[in-house]
Amino acid sequence: MERRSPIFTVFIYIAALLLAAVILAPILWLFVMSISPAADLAAKPLRWWPQTADFSRYRLLFSTIENSTGAAFTSSLRNSIEIAGMATIAAIALAIPAGWAVSRTPSVGWSLSMVIATYMLPPVALAVPLYMGLACLGMLNNVFGLALVYLTILAPFTTWLMKSGFDSIPKEIESAAMIDGAGLFQTLKIITLPLAMPVIATSALFAFLLAWDEFFYALLFTSDQRAKTLTVAIADLAGGRVSDYGLIATAGVLAALPPVLVGLVMQRALISGLTSGGVKG
Repeated sequence: MERRSPIFTVFIYIAALLLAAVILAPILWLFVMSISPAADLAAKPLRWWPQTADFSRYRLLFSTIENSTGAAFTSSLRNSIEIAGMATIAAIALAIPAGWAVSRTPSVGWSLSMVIATYMLPPVALAVPLYMGLACLGMLNNVFGLALVYLTILAPFTTWLMKSGFDSIPKEIESAAMIDGAGLFQTLKIITLPLAMPVIATSALFAFLLAWDEFFYALLFTSDQRAKTLTVAIADLAGGRVSDYGLIATAGVLAALPPVLVGLVMQRALISGLTSGGVKG
């Protein structure tokens, strides 16, 4: 086995610590802002840690009083979970058969390339036709309508990821199963999908994150708490004449928790999916 130099090992650990600091520092500062009194946030010189922790903003955002800031926040949180969840499930349901078909039939790969090319268009170019389509369907300011819009964004991306995952699965395994008498759907269910599960989990996680963080279409196609998402609700907190930066930071901390929890639950599958196809035996 190759032995590493102690200096190189120290360098690796220092680089890892610096990377962790760069990534975690903004999140830590967001939390510090969320528990800092307003006076500390406006003090000069800036206080890096509050003298007394103030958790009242968390209680405010989880308040259930009608027409309160908390009611608007919790409603938007629920909408974001529903919309991102529906869009992700639908995108994966479409991406699995589409990605498998393109992977096993390279001659139709051009169709996926053309669909992926739509990402070159700026979102504002699609805003008017999408708005008119939702208006005709009566789905403006509707969680299902916004989930449908997100599906148009997620489906090409997840199909591309699934196609890459299916490419790493040898076709000979499926051929052997069919020779033994398994049908197409049996082969997919018993052989292909279990092998592709890490890539499916990775695609689902990235699709959920994309839908969770989307702001532009949510701002255009929603108008009240029936469909307004968390990103728009946080922007509303900053839209007044006087902004409570601590409250905005608190909303940011709470908005980051669901994706973090999903990522922790799917961590092993995510790592397997990201490294899938990296080594060929």
